Amino acid sequence: MDTHPERLARGEWYLDGPQLQARRRDCWRLLDTFNAARADEDEVRRDALIAMLGAVGEGAIVVPRFQCTYGTNIRLGASAFVNANAFFMDDAPILIGANVRLGPGAQLMTALHPVEDHGRRREGWEQALPISIGENTWLGASVTVGAGVTIGRNSVIGAGSVVLRDIPDHVVAVGTPATVIRQLPVEEDAV
Repeated sequence: MDTHPERLARGEWYLDGPQLQARRRDCWRLLDTFNAARADEDEVRRDALIAMLGAVGEGAIVVPRFQCTYGTNIRLGASAFVNANAFFMDDAPILIGANVRLGPGAQLMTALHPVEDHGRRREGWEQALPISIGENTWLGASVTVGAGVTIGRNSVIGAGSVVLRDIPDHVVAVGTPATVIRQLPVEEDAV
């Protein structure tokens, strides 16, 4: 019989339970350490991030206060920057490319609940779909990215936008829901 953590890992509908709650508490203990570190305790914060997240690229920076669900599903690329008050609901993988910049208050939300099945929603069923943000993309302040969304490389998402559909490479997208408003120059092979 499948356990609900296995169902979650496969992107299927699942119910919360003691195993998942224990995993979240483990993450939250590391978040307590990360967020309580003093201003000059960069090494304490870095060690907590490395212990908590699935991968932390060279030069990646996360500014406190940071929150996430499990931590282990998050992969930060080299020189990625996550500004203050970000929340990553990493029930599914969240992949942040190299040199990505996330403004303060960014929210990356992988969880979904049943829409039409009121009984299953009442019972607490959930599903999680991954989020991927391509290399050198910038999300302005308070951007929310929904479950299953991929944002291409070298794109810009305007502050306050809600991204519910995939966004291609080399564009500016804004609004709720975010829509592409213009193309950006294609970067020749970056060094």
